[in-house]
Amino acid sequence: MVLQRCVSYFRNVHSTAALEGAGIRVVNCFESAWVCGNKLFGSLQLVKSGIPTPRTRVSFTEDAALRSAATLGYPAVIKPVVGSWGRLSALLKDEDFAKAVIEDREYMFPLYQVYYLQELVKRPPRDIRSFVIGGRTVAAIYRYSGPSDWRTNTARGGRAEACKITKELDELSIKAAKATKCEFAGVDLMESEEEGLLVHEVNNTTEFKNTVPATGVDIPKLIVDYLVSLQKR
Repeated sequence: MVLQRCVSYFRNVHSTAALEGAGIRVVNCFESAWVCGNKLFGSLQLVKSGIPTPRTRVSFTEDAALRSAATLGYPAVIKPVVGSWGRLSALLKDEDFAKAVIEDREYMFPLYQVYYLQELVKRPPRDIRSFVIGGRTVAAIYRYSGPSDWRTNTARGGRAEACKITKELDELSIKAAKATKCEFAGVDLMESEEEGLLVHEVNNTTEFKNTVPATGVDIPKLIVDYLVSLQKR
């Protein structure tokens, strides 16, 4: 059995495929890596499973992307379908801003011409990252935006704070992990002022270095304990 911890999407999916092809069980599995590592695939799976998500549009041309942004309403958010730590995610404040950002991406690698756009959810200046191991929500944190960034990623200066695991958070986190076939998952949620909790992403190789000191939960130990329990079955 192998615990997959590679944060590179392409190395992750290819190494997982190779290991599984050799008959080795990988946590998380190839299907999980393939779906979670691509925001479009992840969104489709969440919606298919009846999990509430932010309003999302995907377009494949410059003109269609601008129409999608207008449909969502400004400000809107554009993200690369593959990427982490909020890199290359941009806040489209108005149509002129959207035109500039999207035109720029027309000259980038073709992957960045898959235009994944989401509404800017009305929420507190934070989101929630919950951790699910073996079908159990073991910890959660609030991630607050840094002083000069709208993104909440702790890798970009966001601040972590312990979050109480409510019944709604627990059930939604477990459902999202199950929908993406994650045995160990970091589930990202937003507290919409109008719709309650929304799941915007599930991470199959989630990091936890800021969560352990914020919550006191020994996540690495819980992961190891879970893997040991699988070996004993």
